[in-house]
Amino acid sequence: MRAALPAVAAYGALAVAGAQLCYFQAIERLPVGVALLLEYLGIILVVLWVWASTRRPPGRVTVVGIAAAALGLVLVLDVAGGAAIDLGGVAWGLGAAVGLAAYYVLAAQESALSPVALAGLGLAVGAVVLAALGLVGVLPLSFAAGSVTLGGASVPAWAAVAELAVVAAAAAYLLGIVGARALGSTVASFVGLTEVLFAIVFAWLLLGELPRWIQLVGGLLILAGVVAVRLDEARRHRLRHATEVEPLPGADFPGHHPIA
Repeated sequence: MRAALPAVAAYGALAVAGAQLCYFQAIERLPVGVALLLEYLGIILVVLWVWASTRRPPGRVTVVGIAAAALGLVLVLDVAGGAAIDLGGVAWGLGAAVGLAAYYVLAAQESALSPVALAGLGLAVGAVVLAALGLVGVLPLSFAAGSVTLGGASVPAWAAVAELAVVAAAAAYLLGIVGARALGSTVASFVGLTEVLFAIVFAWLLLGELPRWIQLVGGLLILAGVVAVRLDEARRHRLRHATEVEPLPGADFPGHHPIA
């Protein structure tokens, strides 16, 4: 665990505390759709990070997937144009994008820590960071009791807090780490775009908000972008593997020393 402490600290500070703090500050100043679009620019940052760290530019199919997914997000969120933009809110939204990118990049790294350990320690670090921000006054903190209405039923406040803690935080971060290690940071970040689709479905079931046809079209574009990136990643992986394991032409001749 000691060897993984820098990664755990970065994960807790950026992917947990930073992403949540910046996003909730952004929606104080911006419409939710605009804030979400800014946060999901983090997926573009993931592609750029992989490009910079591996020196391998994304393939044309990946670029097409980026464009399709970005257009799909615009349609799914159904962002209305012409609204005044708060520059402070934009800055917070871009901070959330950095946190989202850190979430996928750090979760996908090879580590001796199990996903449960990384998620648990990362959430603990995030809790400490948020508590410290609350103590110095950057993050206003208050406590209240009451009830919450979901799907026409009234539930106690502690039930809502428990759902946020167990489902929306612990389970989401744990499963996100497992998925990122299985898929890689690039593909996992594109699959994460379906968060918006699930948000629409739950809004429909719990709040009675039916998605419009344009949102359904956007959902199809997001899925098309995910498939395009996944196929391109698989193709490029096969090409790299074939290059590594197959001998170069002339390798069987005596005295031939191919450059690895």
